[in-house]
Amino acid sequence: MSKPRILVARAIFPDIVERLREHFDVEANPDDVIWAPQELAARLADKDGVLTTGSQRIDAALLSAAPRLKVCANMAVGYNNFDVDAMTAAGVLGTNTPDVLTETTADFGFALLMATARRMTESEHYLRAGKWTKWSYDMFAGSDIHGSTLGIIGMGRIGQGIAKRGAHGFGMKVVYHNRSRLSAELEAECKATYVGKHELLRTADHVVLVVPYTPASHHTIGTAELAVMKPTATLVNIARGGIVDDAALAVALRERRIAAAGLDVFEGEPSVHPDLLTVPNVVLTPHIASATVPTRRAMANLAADNLIAFFDGRGPLTPVNQPSTLR
Repeated sequence: MSKPRILVARAIFPDIVERLREHFDVEANPDDVIWAPQELAARLADKDGVLTTGSQRIDAALLSAAPRLKVCANMAVGYNNFDVDAMTAAGVLGTNTPDVLTETTADFGFALLMATARRMTESEHYLRAGKWTKWSYDMFAGSDIHGSTLGIIGMGRIGQGIAKRGAHGFGMKVVYHNRSRLSAELEAECKATYVGKHELLRTADHVVLVVPYTPASHHTIGTAELAVMKPTATLVNIARGGIVDDAALAVALRERRIAAAGLDVFEGEPSVHPDLLTVPNVVLTPHIASATVPTRRAMANLAADNLIAFFDGRGPLTPVNQPSTLR
């Protein structure tokens, strides 16, 4: 009996590709080429499954060109590269990789908050340019983290991890806004208080965004929201590009309407809005919040586990949709 055919759409750990070969006829991408939609569709025309990353858009047009495709396993917790409605209508299952990256991403979110508040990128550039010739009382004086107010928009697993780090590690007052309020038990664990979005933006010293990207969350932070924030406040985005209006943020940073920002994700990434590259008070990182070797291996293995479990009849471990019938 022939093995199911799958595509591994980006380069991943070679030993995990070999693990997949034990179960599937695998076409891999060791050169890590980002295929145009037409080429991706052509490569999927004879495939039963695919291991994707955020670089591959799975939509109605691609699904119609890949009639054998049954399952798409995303190596990410987010799946805004999936048109979930189109996949469900076509009888194609999608999966993601939750939980395995929660703590690592929360670590990075807090690290980015600290680097932003304490102006680390600005000061390093200053030093490297040979401009440091003397001490001065206000040289790169930033804002405190301990004892300040941390506002979190999006209180899922990662948001809760950041809240716990702030409350328990740094004595921060934590406020949060979410589509639905947490249970009293979880609020107590996080030492977090639920508030409206406007109140959070008005009172927080540091705002961290951890919401999934959907049409409803597009530009959650734009010109109007930035105007509500304190001029001394910082903004950190580890969610998805498009949650923040990057053009509006660049203007607010240049005009010092907020103190600083830390961004790991961008609209249209890997392109970055050019105005963000010209303002000094922003820390920029290339979507690396989950980038530790153990975590990336766990993500790749969970994506592989989802493919294996689907095709051996056990069903996927972490589905994101439930088609009424499958292809």
